[in-house]
Amino acid sequence: MNDRKSRRKKILIWIAIAAAALGLSAAVIRLRAKWLHRSPIEAIHITGAVLRENKDPRKQSPIANAEITATGGLFEVNSKSDSSGLFQLSLRPGLRPSEPITLKFEHNEYKPVEITNAPADRLLVVRMEPVLPEPPGEQQPKGAEKVLQIRDVRVRYTVKDQTTMNVGSLAKQFEVVNTGNIPCAGHRPCSPDGKWKASTGSFSLRAEEENQFRNVRVTCIAGPCPFTKVTAGDLSRPSRVISILVLNWSDTAAFLVEAEVTRTAVTDSIRRSYPTIIGQTMTFALPPAAEGTTVEADLNGEQIIFPLGPKLILSWATCNVELAPGQNRIYRCELKPGYQFPE
Repeated sequence: MNDRKSRRKKILIWIAIAAAALGLSAAVIRLRAKWLHRSPIEAIHITGAVLRENKDPRKQSPIANAEITATGGLFEVNSKSDSSGLFQLSLRPGLRPSEPITLKFEHNEYKPVEITNAPADRLLVVRMEPVLPEPPGEQQPKGAEKVLQIRDVRVRYTVKDQTTMNVGSLAKQFEVVNTGNIPCAGHRPCSPDGKWKASTGSFSLRAEEENQFRNVRVTCIAGPCPFTKVTAGDLSRPSRVISILVLNWSDTAAFLVEAEVTRTAVTDSIRRSYPTIIGQTMTFALPPAAEGTTVEADLNGEQIIFPLGPKLILSWATCNVELAPGQNRIYRCELKPGYQFPE
């Protein structure tokens, strides 16, 4: 009797242990499933523009190459503004939505700017104050460093143009010999109706290298012209070769071929552009084919030509370029300290 009770008690204990183990396993499984199916932390994107601080909106020019640092969570992301002032940052997973983002903006010509708790769901416009204030005008106080005046600014460039020149003319005669009123009797060539014996004549001429024939005309000038037929290609298009075939089913006829001889040459055409100047910044746009760009300006009363090479180096301004739709290039140049555009 006691043995039976003892066995029953052991069985109950084992059942309790098994139930507890099963409950713990289920809890672990539920926790693991919840962990595996939790929502991933999405990347946070920040987009904005960096501008020069000025009360006049027309003088808030873009700032290029401003260094931007974003910190938050375990990550630090660096970027730079482009020639239009645009910057874009992407903070990868590791930054929780509740954690603050701090943005720092630095440029050697502007005072640094720091933004804490930067919003990620808005377009940021950051205005930086210049280290050296913009000169107030042409009148400088006594003892102040002299400011050089930049006046009458023009941009000069060249583009390749194709110029077509008339270098001569053509006037050639040729004959197509035949005897009229002879039945064809099936001996080709024949007249278009197959009744009369005919003959064919041709004229062919090739222009010199780089030359073309334009406005080619073929005229029957003597003989029974109504009984001839001229076959030629598209004479309205410029071509280096003239090829003409004539069918004549009457007496001998004479023809005249006329044309202009032209040559197309590639030349450099000089163009000029006048930049838009607002405050201390000038902006101008050039077509994609522009070459040999130079800036002409009056520097303190002296006319000087400044080549603007691929590195966009000017002694008196810092320039940047960006591509616009149509591959046009937009240049923005901001004056360096010690220079100014007159009001």
